Amino acid sequence: MDILSTKEMTRKEMLEVLDHARSVEQGTSLSGEVLGLLFFEPSTRTKMSFTSAMKRLGGDVVDMGSVESSSVKKGETLADTVRVVEGYADALVIRHPREGSARLASEFVDAPVINAGDGAGQHPTQTLLDLYTMREEVDEDLGSLHVGVMGDLKYGRTVHSLSLALAKFDTRLSFVSPSELRLPENVRRELEGSGVEFREVEDVEGVVDDLDVLYVTRIQKERFPEEREYERIAHSYRVSSDSLEDAGDVRVMHPLPRVDEIDPDLDDTEHALYFRQAHNGVPVRMAILDMVLGGSG
Repeated sequence: MDILSTKEMTRKEMLEVLDHARSVEQGTSLSGEVLGLLFFEPSTRTKMSFTSAMKRLGGDVVDMGSVESSSVKKGETLADTVRVVEGYADALVIRHPREGSARLASEFVDAPVINAGDGAGQHPTQTLLDLYTMREEVDEDLGSLHVGVMGDLKYGRTVHSLSLALAKFDTRLSFVSPSELRLPENVRRELEGSGVEFREVEDVEGVVDDLDVLYVTRIQKERFPEEREYERIAHSYRVSSDSLEDAGDVRVMHPLPRVDEIDPDLDDTEHALYFRQAHNGVPVRMAILDMVLGGSG
């Protein structure tokens, strides 16, 4: 079973992962299994939580390491890399700067492929831990929530994955961004086709009082084709205790890393969920690995 995109996962399949994450236990269910990590882009949370998840389940990990220290630096193609690593591992976790790379890799191997982020495309396991966090910390019924998504909506793969997943739960959505970083047309069409209620605004102040969750993303310098465009928009949006003073019980999430879009003065308030969100990557990825490699769920 590959996990490439939230577009291809049904509501039922996502709930099965979330339910399993509640009950998955450390042990030896994946003893003898090996997970291959192929990260062509930097990662802290995703890479380490997959490693932690696999080891907690009794399995092991082999890591390609940095691009600079691998045969990719010598010109090896993605197709050749994954075919080689498949001989060393039972499942592959791939992060790559090119959109569609995980899907391409899955065409060359029989081992399960898990997309850990493909450029500005998708990040399905991040979405699953986001849904898990909302369900556990805010409301069991995801369909009753009003979620605001703020920041880089154009290049943010976490945004694309999350919005398409939340649409399957009929969650109300508000998208907050400068006009230059609005949702891509293909994502907007998908949302319109789903029938979910959503709106697009440029000012968070107009919607924050009605939100249950504010999902903040950084302006991603590495996704911009021109640095001038990034510099013109960078630091446009910032959340602080002062800005949420009249926002009720809104909870703030962020896929991390943050730059300056969330003031550290928010960290110790009841609004902040982003560190617990990051920690939830372990049980959710344990559930995913157990279901993909162990046949649970």
